Amino acid sequence: MNKTTASALLFAGLALTGCGPTTEPQTFDACTAAPVITASNPKYVWTPNAIVLTSQRLADRVYAVYDRNAPTQSGAGIPSATSGGFVVGDNGVLLVESMINRQLFCQMIALVRAQTDKPITHVINTSSHGDHSFGNTFLPKGVHVVQHQRTAEYIAAHFAEDVAFMKMNFGADQGLDEVRAVAADTLVSDTTPYNVDLGGIQVEARYYGFAQTGGDLFVHVPSAKVLWTGNPLVAAKPAVPWLLAGHGKEVATTLAQVRLALPADTIVVPGHDHPISPDGIDFSVNYLNAMLGEVSTSISKGLTVDQTVAAVTMPSYQGYAIWDWVHKVVNVPTTYAELKK
Repeated sequence: MNKTTASALLFAGLALTGCGPTTEPQTFDACTAAPVITASNPKYVWTPNAIVLTSQRLADRVYAVYDRNAPTQSGAGIPSATSGGFVVGDNGVLLVESMINRQLFCQMIALVRAQTDKPITHVINTSSHGDHSFGNTFLPKGVHVVQHQRTAEYIAAHFAEDVAFMKMNFGADQGLDEVRAVAADTLVSDTTPYNVDLGGIQVEARYYGFAQTGGDLFVHVPSAKVLWTGNPLVAAKPAVPWLLAGHGKEVATTLAQVRLALPADTIVVPGHDHPISPDGIDFSVNYLNAMLGEVSTSISKGLTVDQTVAAVTMPSYQGYAIWDWVHKVVNVPTTYAELKK
């Protein structure tokens, strides 16, 4: 499958305009300069301005976009930057995610322009997290933003908190001061999926249940058998889910439901990895169920939360580079608190 690297396109000076259905070109005023790729900051899981995005054609008119290092980092358990993608229809292009800052947003636009000059008409954000949605700031007028209704509500109420969280985890020097909250145009409910016909190809966004936030959307191109999961499936094995908001039982149930709904030959694009097969979901589901069982057993024995963290080691699931944080600091204590009630 063809792959294209965004920085090469930008340094080559590709015009970031698209010929839409009218004579007026679509322009991206935010994307007039080539990216300045910096060194990674070892303090953080990944550094936005050190990332170079690449695209991969998954099917006719369907592309994944991800950190070019993801294929090598994933198997080693090293976290990668946010993944997304785009779908090209006769009438326009739909983006899945808009990335965290100007630089990664513009890299994504360059990757789109390498494939088509059709206008970008829609963006679906799979969650409220800034690394998936802050790039909405740089969208030109008229691009239709789609989010789950609780995602939109969360962004409206907690945007400043999320910016502060992202600065804490990615650095205060990554261009986050310029991002702004953007109101969604379409709000997806729990019960009614969103469908859009881009012209010759349809895209669906569906809520399956609590998966990492209260408003996670799974984006599907049925004709191409391609699914974007967002953060509920952060990456392939040995990565494990991040239960930042808890709800471990619900997350396990939601991921299992998604897995059952997918044909065996579906291509799955995780929230922070290169494309994988559906069986990549199994590791996350199995981890959650095993962790839930072991924490429950510890509670039944009268163990404290610290004793439970020490007891629930789960060696067969280790290998994620940030295991000590995700498993010991986040997942086990959060699950303990929920099951203890």
